[in-house]
Amino acid sequence: MLLILGAGAAAHANRPVPFGDQVSAPGKAEASPVSAQSADPVTPDFRIGPGLEAYDPSTGSLLWSYRRDGATALHVSMLGQNGSPEQSAVVVWDDGMVTSLRVADHQVRWHRSVPGLSDWLHGDNDPGGAQRTDVQRKELELERAASAVQTVLGPEPWVQVLTPGLTMGFRDRDGDLRFNSRPQAGCLYDPQRAVSTDDAVLLPRACTGTTGSGRQLPGSVTGFKLIDHSFVLNTGPAVELIRLDGHRVRLNDGPLLGSRVVDADTGITEIPCGSASAPFAAEPAAGGCPSPAQQPTH
Repeated sequence: MLLILGAGAAAHANRPVPFGDQVSAPGKAEASPVSAQSADPVTPDFRIGPGLEAYDPSTGSLLWSYRRDGATALHVSMLGQNGSPEQSAVVVWDDGMVTSLRVADHQVRWHRSVPGLSDWLHGDNDPGGAQRTDVQRKELELERAASAVQTVLGPEPWVQVLTPGLTMGFRDRDGDLRFNSRPQAGCLYDPQRAVSTDDAVLLPRACTGTTGSGRQLPGSVTGFKLIDHSFVLNTGPAVELIRLDGHRVRLNDGPLLGSRVVDADTGITEIPCGSASAPFAAEPAAGGCPSPAQQPTH
């Protein structure tokens, strides 16, 4: 009996770490600088690939390192206020896994595997993908990994993972899946044109399929939120999205459809000052319109 109990305890002590996690300090990730990958400044300076390392920005000393057996880290996105105990580093891996780590104590919050993410990152199923060189494949992988994750703060921090055929939204504090969505048949999402605001992610869709009458399906932009209902905006297939501030996005939709500003929380189009419909606008221009007495005269 003692022999059996001893063998069981040894097996438990030596069981594989889930997902091959290795968190340590210092310096086992064999990383290279990528601090430019994150748009916002962060408390540590990060280096990435094949693992993730965090360095003290003032001294350059290694704070901690993290890697996963058999996987290569491609991109890191920051989520939360700089220096906050709850700030997260969200890592995209080449095997299609997404990981959230709490920066303050380098503890793994969660792992999520997203169907189709690895195939899209590698691009092997793209037309002409087999003819790419190794350098071109790596460049494509890094470019797509940078657009595969959008991080949002409101109403609480959350992460949206994007692929052409599927998008999924996760609550950051526990990795809980809050929504998932596939595009209409004959259409694909375009993660590389997506933008995020304080509370939403706007994701374009382009279509090659047709309606029952033979007309090509139109493009669109879907606004995703953590807890509220999403909304859909009809657009052209190549619409360009530009974030203006924490709540507004400009849609540049070509010479025929023109440009408009939408409230990313509601999907309502902002009516510009000077428009005849401005007094009746559901979404007034940001900052309000000047009174007639303040309008310039010519």
